Amino acid sequence: GSEAAAEQIQEEEVEDRLKEQVDNLLDKSAKTRQVALQSLRLAFSSKTLSEFLLERRLTLTDCLEKCLKKGKGEEQALAGTVLTLLCLQMGSGPEGEEVFRSLKPLLVSVLTDSTATTGARQSCATALGMCCYIAAADLK
Repeated sequence: GSEAAAEQIQEEEVEDRLKEQVDNLLDKSAKTRQVALQSLRLAFSSKTLSEFLLERRLTLTDCLEKCLKKGKGEEQALAGTVLTLLCLQMGSGPEGEEVFRSLKPLLVSVLTDSTATTGARQSCATALGMCCYIAAADLK
């Protein structure tokens, strides 16, 4: 009864906050994007959100792509971490593969960019390894 209803309301509030953070990934302000990435990192690492993420994986992939391309240092590092967690949440199915396949070239690009910060390069290396392990079916 009321417990289930309260749980449903809480679930919807969490999803609303997550939607807001995803929207903030497209903000002009790097600080706003970083805060959004930190919030998503926390959410993705503390709760299973497969359904929510399945519906928004393309939007999230686009946002992470922009953060990796246009971001610098901390933003790129956070985007790499969020991507790793997204892959973990998506699992080894076609959706996880799709996310990884679309962002793999960018991860390699940041990883091999000598002007990128050490943190960004480490995060992208970790994302590349973890996502490869989780989501690369038979990528050649």
